[in-house]
Amino acid sequence: MRTEERREQFKEDVARQKLRTDGSRGDGPLRIVGALLMLTGVIGVFVTYNVSLQQDDIRNVGSLQTLATGFVAVTVMGAALYLGAVLARVLRLWLLRQLMESQAQADRLTAALEREPV
Repeated sequence: MRTEERREQFKEDVARQKLRTDGSRGDGPLRIVGALLMLTGVIGVFVTYNVSLQQDDIRNVGSLQTLATGFVAVTVMGAALYLGAVLARVLRLWLLRQLMESQAQADRLTAALEREPV
């Protein structure tokens, strides 16, 4: 239950400081575009593979292999966009939490130094 208490405390601290936690405007669209590119690439590779199985001439199969390689590149690019957007959101939240914890630590140290007589 300690984790839930810390999570609620963090949410209260963020709300009290009026900080934005919704992320960047580009995160949502980048995740959607990345997912669509991954889906397009995977479907394209399977369609290209099935078409290549029906070809009799080896020259046509070679051009289909090039097309399939292009679809693999589209899939990798989509995965990179998706992961980049997700990691940006996670790292943004992590940085916010680190800043809040370091501010709380600085406040505790300041209070402790003000109480001690010199």
